[in-house]
Amino acid sequence: MSLLEAVILGIVQGAGEFLPISSSGHLIAVPWLLGYEEHSLAFDVALHLGTLVAVAGALLGDWLRMIGSAFTSLRKEGNPFASEDGRRLGFLAVASIPGGVFGLLLNDLAESTFRSPLLVALTMTAMGLILWLSDARSANERGIEGWTLRDALIMGFAQALALVPGVSRSGATISAARFLGYERNVAARLSFLMALPVTLGAVILKVPKMLAGGLDPVLVAGIVTAAVVGVASIRVLFAWVRTRSYLPFVIYRFAFSALIVAVWLARR
Repeated sequence: MSLLEAVILGIVQGAGEFLPISSSGHLIAVPWLLGYEEHSLAFDVALHLGTLVAVAGALLGDWLRMIGSAFTSLRKEGNPFASEDGRRLGFLAVASIPGGVFGLLLNDLAESTFRSPLLVALTMTAMGLILWLSDARSANERGIEGWTLRDALIMGFAQALALVPGVSRSGATISAARFLGYERNVAARLSFLMALPVTLGAVILKVPKMLAGGLDPVLVAGIVTAAVVGVASIRVLFAWVRTRSYLPFVIYRFAFSALIVAVWLARR
């Protein structure tokens, strides 16, 4: 893989991980569209190290507050979940379970069957419709303080669906939150908070093996690019959803799906 390819894939990962457009789907479709040689799922996961740094840095204050509150509650009351922030930390742990379990069960499929451009086109379109419906029909009235264990589980199972490329982890969790009535910016914040545990788990599982032979400068370039673009993407989405809908991302998903199908037909 060339340096340029790694940087392009880093841009794809950094933008797609947080915008509801599917990083995994783009990491399959973009190289296919550009005629690059197929790369491994392990490389995709390595790029997640960059977006892990991005989301950890962007929401560092939230995590420090939740962890600090849990420890304070544990020391004073013997219960780390006695405070609202402590409970939210517990809910995030629970929400990470479905993704972890299904990730282990479906690892072989993720390496092979799921890496199909046409599957990406199908799931991009389907999740685009779901995101559109959820955003248009949401009551748009619930704040982050109203997050419950039930909602965390629902969003956790939605997050697990993102194992199928094209679904989008952020798209699935944001759609679930919108169906549950959370405000647009709250849905995005919950989605980003949920990203850290599941991404950390994937990185711990896959990246050490890939880095066993030493750091490849090309891989480092991709990871750094993913981190920089990831930070920008988080800021863009937060700024956008304060006053606007998710409709532009829906339109983009439909257009990208149409492009994949058109290229597939042309190549036949």
